[in-house]
Amino acid sequence: MKKAKLGFFLSVLLLVVASAKGQVSVSLSVNTAPPALPVYVQPACPVDGYLWVPGYWAYDNNAGDYYWVPGYWAAPPRYGLLWTPSYWGYSNGVYVYHSGYWAPHVGYYGGINYGFGYGGSGFGGGSWVGNSFRYNTAVVNVNTTVVHNTYVDRTVINNTTVNNHYSYNGPGGSTAQPRPQELAAMKEPHVEATAEQTSHEQRAGQDKTQFAKNNGGRPSATAMDRIGGQRMDSQGGKVVRADRASAVNPPAANARPVRAAEASEHPAERPRPATRPVRQQAHKPQPRAERRPEHGRDKR
Repeated sequence: MKKAKLGFFLSVLLLVVASAKGQVSVSLSVNTAPPALPVYVQPACPVDGYLWVPGYWAYDNNAGDYYWVPGYWAAPPRYGLLWTPSYWGYSNGVYVYHSGYWAPHVGYYGGINYGFGYGGSGFGGGSWVGNSFRYNTAVVNVNTTVVHNTYVDRTVINNTTVNNHYSYNGPGGSTAQPRPQELAAMKEPHVEATAEQTSHEQRAGQDKTQFAKNNGGRPSATAMDRIGGQRMDSQGGKVVRADRASAVNPPAANARPVRAAEASEHPAERPRPATRPVRQQAHKPQPRAERRPEHGRDKR
């Protein structure tokens, strides 16, 4: 194990999770709390059947720092699955990272209010009806030119005033404990994050502007319309990677060369369920112009 810089220390814990399939998950523990969650607007869902995966702080041991993984819309591994977000929880003097996963019901995610339907417990952004997902546009943003199965249910909105942006569960953060339904969901068979999701996190860790030490807890790219898609800032504006900007505006002949832009960030999409509707060639809507309100469910 390496000691992280500036007093950070990272240890790898193998946590054996008792589940129906005897899965083993690997979590990380750090001795410093992650930064607060940034506030950002949600890009519109670009494809019918995609679900929102909220952004989160990951950790790089070599850099000794947290980095922001932008939120994004993604296709679930199969129909009927929902996403339980990852979260950091304080335990025995360290902050332990609990990976997100797919399952029939949303489990415990530390009481973290990620917004957009993830108000700290459960998910109010929609539900499955057979092989179709119905979106609750009271809390999620969708492209209505390609997504038509919507409804409005404002009862899921958390109207409690929130004066923080907790990113972890523990002293100084969220103190929510698992509810009975969340404990039951945690015992269901889980599907781990897909290869695309893992690659998305790894790519975020290769962008130094996403690291807390460099951005002061305010990452340049807070969300994306999909994995490998358009990067967006907290206001919903487009963000261009520094290396791609260099390719568009090459340096003068006597300037020190910069490395070529990385290979395409648009990996081939993995196969979707055979009956998944084909994405229509529609104009992409502009992201919401307004910042999420400081009250209610849109706090992340």
